[in-house]
Amino acid sequence: MKVNNLLELIQRITDSDPTLRGNGADQVADWTSSYSSTEAVTLASVLSMTAACEKNHNALEAQLHAILELTSTGHVKIEHISHLREINREKLPTELQEYITDLLDG
Repeated sequence: MKVNNLLELIQRITDSDPTLRGNGADQVADWTSSYSSTEAVTLASVLSMTAACEKNHNALEAQLHAILELTSTGHVKIEHISHLREINREKLPTELQEYITDLLDG
């Protein structure tokens, strides 16, 4: 992946608009096979940081799904997504709680 494409993805997943963050995360998930190990780790780390601060449940679901897809590459380890531990799961719908549990315990 070209560096400008990677930077554009990072800009989307960190946008101030939750709809754009969610769309960016969806795009990350769609291109999983295109990433080098460094790109996969970078994207997963940034997504875990944005997820830890996310207030919008739709964007959070997209971020968690993208992280799950990135972990399937074999490059992303638990230490790369450790910011997910900062999320208060008690305030989330059950399906999002389960997503986080699967990512951190899986």
